[in-house]
Amino acid sequence: MSSPSTKSASRRSAPPVLTEAELARIADELADGKPPMVWFTAAAVGVAEGKSGKVVALDDPSAGDFLQVRPTGSKDVLSFGPSEVTLTKPARGTTVAPGGSARTRPESAPAPSNRKDNTVTQPSTLPSTPAPAPASLAPVADDTKPAPATPRPAKAPAVRKAKVAEVTVTLTGTTDGEWTVDVVNGKKRSVKGLAVSSAAVAQTAKILHPEVEEVVAGILEAARGAQQAKVAQLQAELEAARKLLEELGD
Repeated sequence: MSSPSTKSASRRSAPPVLTEAELARIADELADGKPPMVWFTAAAVGVAEGKSGKVVALDDPSAGDFLQVRPTGSKDVLSFGPSEVTLTKPARGTTVAPGGSARTRPESAPAPSNRKDNTVTQPSTLPSTPAPAPASLAPVADDTKPAPATPRPAKAPAVRKAKVAEVTVTLTGTTDGEWTVDVVNGKKRSVKGLAVSSAAVAQTAKILHPEVEEVVAGILEAARGAQQAKVAQLQAELEAARKLLEELGD
């Protein structure tokens, strides 16, 4: 059993959450083209505690989860906050607690003994009356034996329902014909502001549902009209500029 002083020393030696200096160090290494290695703490959602990954980009800190990290062995880039990763590699046999602190895995306690004391106490004196002699030496059948107990059927193990992560896909369009998509996997924003073409949006809307196709078609039609009006305006300005140039040439 560890003493209070040992526990206090363990807390003092535990690595803190990412500080401003560590974030600046990560930014410098990214600028040099060297993605730094980090390890996930227990606060990380969707990634095993103690697993490693590489920081590939830093977003605006006001977004909350602004560290873009690619876990080891994965091709996906996920967003994490400064309390979910640490620059300190956890030692073997330890796990990383929230905030980056290391803790030792507890050893399993020995199972309690279920054996009972089977000591038999004999009487201090023997009975004074002798046992009566048997009337017959022939064996007598014992009909008083209890019937064997019927074994109870074993209970079926409880089935745990698997937790399914929720995925939210948001498609955003403007009257200028610009489209972006955002994907949130559970609590993590996996994709943020990814630009997609109008043709891809129209094709996807046809596959999803007629109502979705109708809404997207209306937005595309409005964007088409706005672009046609812009082209007409630019053509008129170009024609006026050519006319003025001809007048200046004379």
